[in-house]
Amino acid sequence: MPESSEALRGLIEAYTQPLFAGALAQGFSPADAEELVQDTFAAYLKAKERFEGRSTLKTFLFGILYNKGAELSRKRTRETATEDLEAAFDARFDGAGHWLASQPKGPDAEAQADEVRSILAKCAEGLSHAQRTAFFLKEAEGATSEEACNVLGVSDTNLRVLLHRARLRLRECLERSWGQR
Repeated sequence: MPESSEALRGLIEAYTQPLFAGALAQGFSPADAEELVQDTFAAYLKAKERFEGRSTLKTFLFGILYNKGAELSRKRTRETATEDLEAAFDARFDGAGHWLASQPKGPDAEAQADEVRSILAKCAEGLSHAQRTAFFLKEAEGATSEEACNVLGVSDTNLRVLLHRARLRLRECLERSWGQR
């Protein structure tokens, strides 16, 4: 296992192209493959003391690469799922943040809308402060993601997680509550 900077340079020169080809073979773009190779070497530097020599160094590096690739794939899947959920959820609200399904036509429309608002407010009590704030900033106030991130002091990814969890909990609560009326 390389210890000196010269040995490390040799390791990087020897394995960059095979690791890059391995990342491309996993279906990643060239830019993602480059990032995965860099992440692999960074993880190697952190984990090299744990390398016990039960496999070759090449196998150890490819194990790191495949784990990093799996992490990236899971992250992208979560982001895509969150974006799909956001799009589906956004289709349920109008531009003013009113739930479209809660606006039936007819003489009882206002009473039903009030009932839905009441149930939604009660369901929102079950959210964490951050989830409730993120949800109402985005859905009721119409804040941009950037504005909501600034108010909450979170990253865009964290905001998406907060919104995803808030929407799931609200949907579950609304479904339970609506069925009990």
